[in-house]
Amino acid sequence: MKKTVVLYPGLAVGHFNPMMVLADVFLDHGYAVAVALINPSVKDDDAAFTAAVARAVSSKSSATVSFHMLPRIPDPPSLAFDDDKFFTNYFDLVRRYDEHLHDFLFSVQGLHAVVVDASCGFAIQAVRKLGVPAYELYPCDAGALAVNIQIPSLLAGFKKLGGGEEGSAPLELLGVPPMSASHVTDLLGRSLSELISKDPEATTVAAGARVMAEFDGILINTFVSLEERPLRALADPRCCPDGVVLPPVYAVGPLVDKAAAGAGDETSRRHESLVWLDGQPDRSIVFLCFGSIGGNHAEQQLREIAAGLDKSGHRFLWVVRRAPSTEHLDALLPEGFLARTSGRGLVVNTWVPQPSVLRHRATAAFVTHCGWNSVLEGITAGVPMLCWPLYAEQRMNKVLMVEDMGVGVEMEGWLEGLVTAEEVETKVRLVMESEHGRKLRERVEAHRDGAAMAWKDGGSSRVAFARLMTELDNAQR
Repeated sequence: MKKTVVLYPGLAVGHFNPMMVLADVFLDHGYAVAVALINPSVKDDDAAFTAAVARAVSSKSSATVSFHMLPRIPDPPSLAFDDDKFFTNYFDLVRRYDEHLHDFLFSVQGLHAVVVDASCGFAIQAVRKLGVPAYELYPCDAGALAVNIQIPSLLAGFKKLGGGEEGSAPLELLGVPPMSASHVTDLLGRSLSELISKDPEATTVAAGARVMAEFDGILINTFVSLEERPLRALADPRCCPDGVVLPPVYAVGPLVDKAAAGAGDETSRRHESLVWLDGQPDRSIVFLCFGSIGGNHAEQQLREIAAGLDKSGHRFLWVVRRAPSTEHLDALLPEGFLARTSGRGLVVNTWVPQPSVLRHRATAAFVTHCGWNSVLEGITAGVPMLCWPLYAEQRMNKVLMVEDMGVGVEMEGWLEGLVTAEEVETKVRLVMESEHGRKLRERVEAHRDGAAMAWKDGGSSRVAFARLMTELDNAQR
């Protein structure tokens, strides 16, 4: 009987996808994999997640990979992302699934270990009852993790100062460049003043940091040459709240689906965006895509983007999820824009195979919301990025991408709520035409090569995963 690893990915597409890549790594090392799924129908906006699950089930189900839907809990809370109670409701829902998870784990023959997504960290209690090793997958960057576990100490310090003022001096945190409080606390969807005044939420943040200490190890979707500074910080006791000692950290990224990079490439079912790119010159396209739940910009913002792209004169591929049809697209954008840019621009309102688009020879730049999966896909494709964060850790990722990694430039105005046409035009020209853009491309290509090296023999991620396998096997003896 094969040893089986159970993966528990939570309910976010950005967390689910790297977990599925991790499944392939375990398969390559001779393990069977079982995936325990929370019923996606609990989400208010579950189309993207449901589609991701369906793709994974169709491509991975086999004798060594199985998917299991846990029984639905009664009266699940709303999980609308724009709800102020989203995080509270999410953690409540996940905790209520612990009993179902435990029962499923108990039924698994040859259970060897469990890997739990960071958004489901409290499920450690269900795993511990079975006495098997438990690991947490942190699907974001090491910088985000370093900041996350410092937030409890940060809040305590601000309370001692009587609350402090956001937007004053940049916050100094281990492992990351100085950044404003607005960039850090949006990880939680709250300002510092709100968190300080709402002890229950601050307590939840601290509990999340402490529950990490209960795992046998933390797997991070990054690689050493990209994030050496924050990875060092995670080994520094000053980074953790009082009394918290992190378990071993394994940088095992980039967990980017190499198969997805070729999805839709077959001639018989090649995606329309790739067919269009085939007819474009090499390194000529600016690709704009804002993630699985992003990109629903207000009409005024869409018009500013369109005007900026038009004035830049550069070719583009733009994903606009706001419009349900081509007719709606035409109505949302400036009059005559689609006709005027026909041939040098393509605007689509459907899902596109982003990894394939980024790796296409015609793609030269990527306007991104700075979600970590998108960042890694951009890096592994060697494409420089124009950073337009929307929510959560994306704000902090922007700082790291621009200041630490040197793989992107900031699209100014996003924090105030409007990126102007002039800014779009200026930054597109900067990346596509200037010496600064050339150097940006050189840096991101260097990181691309570092990502490839990380999983070669002797590479940092391969070595880290081998160390994890050794620890895992020793724990079972």
